[in-house]
Amino acid sequence: MKALIVEDEKMARDNLARTLTSSFPDIEVVGTASSVAGTLAWLRDPAHSADVIFMDVELSDGDCFEIFRQERITAKVIMTTAYDSYAVKAFEAGSVDYLLKPIDPAALHRAVDRCRERSGGVDVDALMQALGRREQPEYKERFVVSVGERIIPVKTSDIAYFYSKDKYNYLADTSGAHYIVDASLDTIAAELDPRKFFRISRGCIVSMPAIRSVTRQFGGRLRIDAEPGPPFEMTVARARVDDFLAWLG
Repeated sequence: MKALIVEDEKMARDNLARTLTSSFPDIEVVGTASSVAGTLAWLRDPAHSADVIFMDVELSDGDCFEIFRQERITAKVIMTTAYDSYAVKAFEAGSVDYLLKPIDPAALHRAVDRCRERSGGVDVDALMQALGRREQPEYKERFVVSVGERIIPVKTSDIAYFYSKDKYNYLADTSGAHYIVDASLDTIAAELDPRKFFRISRGCIVSMPAIRSVTRQFGGRLRIDAEPGPPFEMTVARARVDDFLAWLG
């Protein structure tokens, strides 16, 4: 059984590939993708084919449902999601299964067994009908920061970027103010709308409106000119360049 893994986090992608290879001798991971654009390109290549697709819901340039809107999927699909706000039962339409992150080994075996037992691919009509009734993930509308005795709510729409520096995490708003935030960037990234924010590196998450221009640098990295100007060089990690450009464009 040939498997395609669609997952925007490299560590999660690699872990799932290793687990599939070690736990299921009959499964061959034939490809990976990390974005809507990358998945569509893989699926449309006549040299590529997959029997099952492990598909993350939230990708770097949008949600995976855009893939179903643009391409007829013939493979079986197992959804993976970290958001319990999704109506995960809707993913069971047709031959679709789902896994909640972090993926439990027993649940993974259950999903693979279901793929083996069921014939045919995704019932796209049933899936899209179910997805029309799905709940939207609730992204954070504001972050609360403290300055001395003052508690300040900052609207997410007023945030330019988040970054880490000297063991602290900061929020920079569009006026140029910088505030310390208690949450980790991992937690913050999960609370933001991926259509509006992109994690360009382990230490920075930038909003779309804050980007003024992007410059290519030696070695494959990208440097971002942001407004307001950051107190560090804002660069896109090499491993995230393709996904960033797809998200930006």
